[in-house]
Amino acid sequence: MRVSRIQAEKNRQTVIDVASRLFREHGFDGIGLKDLMKGAGLTQGAFYKQFASKEDLVAQASRRAVESTAARWATATAANPRDPLGAVMAFYLSMGHREQRMDGCPVAALCSDAARQGAEVKGSFEAGIKQYLEIIGRLIGEEPNSKAMAILSTMVGALTLSRVVNDPDLAQAFLDAAAEQVRDAVTA
Repeated sequence: MRVSRIQAEKNRQTVIDVASRLFREHGFDGIGLKDLMKGAGLTQGAFYKQFASKEDLVAQASRRAVESTAARWATATAANPRDPLGAVMAFYLSMGHREQRMDGCPVAALCSDAARQGAEVKGSFEAGIKQYLEIIGRLIGEEPNSKAMAILSTMVGALTLSRVVNDPDLAQAFLDAAAEQVRDAVTA
């Protein structure tokens, strides 16, 4: 049965949304197209009607994941306009975010995977990282610079390390140490 263009576009967006979440949870190679399409409620055959390749989907899902994280940062800053960077750190450097692989930061979840991908996927991540740097720059009242890069690197590194360890106290210590370093960097 043929679907309308409107329905086809809705299906495409659903696949991108589902892929964005499943890739963050399992990695780009940790889930096959069959399971990904099943998660979207569609058949594997529908994939080839909507995407040029898995890399095409990976790039689009990566952009969607970055947009999702940027939106969560915006929500955090809106909730605490007096200390917007503190609000972002409170969200990002939290045990809750550590546990939210599926809905968490794609840079922390997929950086190593993305480094092994083609130019299109790397381009999605690069654009997202630049967006994060712009946001941090605005939050610290500066143009994106080495300070914004250090803050982002510290936050991503701490979240990544906290996810690698089993010990919740050690995981929390990574997150707390990063928050302290970011606060020190901003006041320096």
